[in-house]
Amino acid sequence: MTSVSGWDVRWKTLDEPRMRLFCVPHAGGGASAYRSWAPLLAPDIEVVAIRLPGRELRFGETPYTSADDLVPELVRAVSPLLDRPHAWFGHSMGAIIAFESCRWIRRAGLGAPVRLLVSGRSAPHLPPRGPFVREAPTPELTRWLRETGGTPPELLDDPELFEALLPMLRADMTVAETYRYRPEPPLDCPVSVFGGSDDDHATAGEMRRWSRHTTAECRVRLYEGGHFFIHEMTEQILPVIGEDLLEVSGGAGPAGR
Repeated sequence: MTSVSGWDVRWKTLDEPRMRLFCVPHAGGGASAYRSWAPLLAPDIEVVAIRLPGRELRFGETPYTSADDLVPELVRAVSPLLDRPHAWFGHSMGAIIAFESCRWIRRAGLGAPVRLLVSGRSAPHLPPRGPFVREAPTPELTRWLRETGGTPPELLDDPELFEALLPMLRADMTVAETYRYRPEPPLDCPVSVFGGSDDDHATAGEMRRWSRHTTAECRVRLYEGGHFFIHEMTEQILPVIGEDLLEVSGGAGPAGR
């Protein structure tokens, strides 16, 4: 495992990657969510998982509560890795952070991303869908997390561990629930959108409206499952992600298995 800043985690480092794929976690998630991705993508795509403050090896750091504060620090931290063609992926809260990172990179003139891939999040200009739980009583928040999925049951069933992670969870929920879109010209890179057919947090129609945020193609694909369909369909989705990435990197051939 290597890192240039503490924000990035690479379990498989490539000497000459064709492309880097930056992967941003969902609310409450960590870089470890993407540990299995590298072997399932083409061998010359380097997966860079983003490790946000307040979790895993950064547990002692204060988590961010605003995308406006988080994104500039994230981009500055990973800027040494933007020397290659790069794409960004994010699920749920991570989709918004990935989107805003692409826009920040463009404003900073650091090299435009070649593709944005988002999952489980309605288009950024749409108002966030409730219920809002960042200030909910702990029993209510726990029940909501259990119903939504994505949080390991062993964490929810361990009161001491859950209490320790609660500040990070509430901070992430605040990032997701208080995000407000500011108009800018659409991105020039294509956008890939992935959604769950039974996701109450982002409907198919809301995800199709990501097309507003690119001058290029916007592909929307639906898979069986709820909000965290991506954890259940990883082996089906990653080859598709690989094909989308190879297309914009000038490569050919299927993603690795």
